Amino acid sequence: MSKTPLTVNGREYTWPENPLVVVCVDGSQPAYIEEAIKAGVMPFTQKMLANGSDLRADCVVPSFTNPNNLSIVTGCPPAVHGICGNFILDPDSGEEVMMNDPKYLRVDTIMKSFHDAGGSVAVVTAKDKLRTLLGKGLDFTSGRALAFSSEKSDQVTLAENGIENVLEMVGKPVPSVYSAELSEFIFAAGVKLLESRRPDLMYLSTTDYVQHKHAPGSEGANSFYVMMDGYWKQLDALGATIAITADHGMNAKHNTADGQPKVVYLQEVMDDWLGEGVARVILPITDPYVVHHGALGGYGTVYLPEGTDMVDLCKKIEAIEGVEVALTNAEACERFELPPELVGDLVIISVADTAIGTAPARHDLSGLNEPLRSHGGISEQRVPLIFSKPVTPGAEQGRLRNFDIFNIALNHLQS
Repeated sequence: MSKTPLTVNGREYTWPENPLVVVCVDGSQPAYIEEAIKAGVMPFTQKMLANGSDLRADCVVPSFTNPNNLSIVTGCPPAVHGICGNFILDPDSGEEVMMNDPKYLRVDTIMKSFHDAGGSVAVVTAKDKLRTLLGKGLDFTSGRALAFSSEKSDQVTLAENGIENVLEMVGKPVPSVYSAELSEFIFAAGVKLLESRRPDLMYLSTTDYVQHKHAPGSEGANSFYVMMDGYWKQLDALGATIAITADHGMNAKHNTADGQPKVVYLQEVMDDWLGEGVARVILPITDPYVVHHGALGGYGTVYLPEGTDMVDLCKKIEAIEGVEVALTNAEACERFELPPELVGDLVIISVADTAIGTAPARHDLSGLNEPLRSHGGISEQRVPLIFSKPVTPGAEQGRLRNFDIFNIALNHLQS
């Protein structure tokens, strides 16, 4: 097998000397690890950071799961790879759809490129909605590729996932989709796969169920990070190079006095200003798993009739309390590197402690057992960028992005 460097989406990547495990901790702003280390409950991670690299990066806006995971595994922004939300208005059909169909992914992933060149790769995610995108193009009959989710770990097949009998391998039952165990299953599987298959590249992507419920430094958060610390120690002991980032951060979006969500209901505002149904508000955070956020996030798009004065409307929206910025399609796509044809006429982003909704009746908040914590905006953009080895001098300069992680891990770590 040739070890010639590969060019993927305009970037060159060298082959890893040891198995590379890239971890995306969903919803993990830097404070989660910082507070857990301060509490003395992540001893391995504390030691890893002392001997390796503890950097910071910006994620993609909208700071949601799909755009950022696909940016990480392609090494490029949504303007290139095409995935700009969890949920969009399909320009061809005019229908509101989940953006988990691989047809929306316009480029190859780094894993696919290494697999095509003869390497072995493994992808383990929390939810199956992401697995289909991350595994696009992999030949599961080759014996060198696998991709599965902990959510559907009892349904894996060689043809569909490149592996079978996952529950037997991991030694754990199928976890609830609303649980910390959904993420723990991923790491337990990762350790078993490293022991048995030693893939060249492994990508592990968790769920942010815990971060939606628990703030950094809380008992609920720290116990989750204790769990990860133990598995990272095992991966390191097995000889892996470990690289860790997040798809986005998380912020409290509720009143401190009574714990009620702070929300700008944008469809309600548009109906009041322009007439009912004239504007169409789309919330790209929307997915089937809304118990922990009620489809309330920090980013929304608005579709408007031709002839609307977009600039004037942006000014009016920006005057609403709780709105950080309102941008035209062109402004938003240039600033956040988004594909214009998949973004609404306007992009609205809320301030850190406020969410954007459509109308109260459209959001089921009955599952919110704790005050709302969510993401999507600029205020959730800062994320960790951690490596188990030191970064070569100069590689940490400039604005780092979470989708630089493969580039740094494969090209810029000291041996």
